[in-house]
Amino acid sequence: MNPQDPKDPRAAAPGPHTDAKDRPPSRRAALNLVGAGLAAAPVLLAGGAAQAQIPVQPVPGATRVRRPMQDPRNLYPRPPFAAQTQPWPGLASRMNPRPDHGESSYVGSGRLLGRKALITGGDSGIGRATAIAFAREGADVAINYLPVEEPDAQEVVQLIRSEGRRVVAIPGDIRDESFCQRLVAESVRGLGGLDILVNNAAKQSAQKSILDITTEQFDQTLKTNLYAMFWITKAAVPSMPAGAAIINTASVVAYEPPEQLLDYASTKAGIVAFTKSLAKQLATRGIRVNAVAPGPYWTPLQPSGGQLPDELPKFGSDSPLGRPGQPAEIAPLYVLLASAENSYTTGNVYGSTGGRGGP
Repeated sequence: MNPQDPKDPRAAAPGPHTDAKDRPPSRRAALNLVGAGLAAAPVLLAGGAAQAQIPVQPVPGATRVRRPMQDPRNLYPRPPFAAQTQPWPGLASRMNPRPDHGESSYVGSGRLLGRKALITGGDSGIGRATAIAFAREGADVAINYLPVEEPDAQEVVQLIRSEGRRVVAIPGDIRDESFCQRLVAESVRGLGGLDILVNNAAKQSAQKSILDITTEQFDQTLKTNLYAMFWITKAAVPSMPAGAAIINTASVVAYEPPEQLLDYASTKAGIVAFTKSLAKQLATRGIRVNAVAPGPYWTPLQPSGGQLPDELPKFGSDSPLGRPGQPAEIAPLYVLLASAENSYTTGNVYGSTGGRGGP
């Protein structure tokens, strides 16, 4: 379907939505909203086969579940995956298998109680998993996403509401500097402040040759991955108090750049340098700056152009663990870097690569 078609469910949606008081009937209802396929039903694999349900243990007094210790190689679906493509930026709800963002598994412990976070790309993938984790740790959260991603974003809104936390949903294109400035201003106003910034949104378009990369693609990749991070961070810093944290999403490709991700890998290497330099600058303000470098993670970035179509079915198979990571598996790193418990860590890059190279 064409996302510009008004009949398409991904068509442009309303402007920012702020909620401080609205609550759903129950947390269980919110969890049911996003589909029980993440922890309570089999996961469909390539060819329609079903993966056995992962054993879980109930958490007393909660509707979520905590996973027991398991072999990480078999914890989530392994390739081959079904062939699939989506128009950029893609929707998690249309992926097969659907990613696990921790909707049913992440259990918080109050580590971010009272904090106020802005997360770009918060509708799906790593941004969504981070938003869920932050809310369950006690933070109020603003998420940014493109208007066509509204269906995924509304699932996140309901999940954050179910935790009794304030949520500010701000659709818009971060490739525009003026919008980046409005994004920060609306986040500060809606949350009543800002002390965590997660620059996570990204654009990735695989091409076999530099001859296939248009100037338009190169420009859009740099604007999404580098310019937006610069614009948003510059707008946010004046509002961030001592003790605040900035977390940027880099990538393993900054250290092992594959041939088909020339422009994307260049931006991720830039994010590593930006993080280390900015950490030195903002140390005088008492603001910590770190980055996370994911390896192959199962997110909408991959079927919406991030991988060549014929390579997607085997995505993650070359990692030592033999599968891609799920967003739920990396969210704890963002919690750690945002938490005051990690107060001496700044200018560092934390890898989560399934055993591949990285920081």
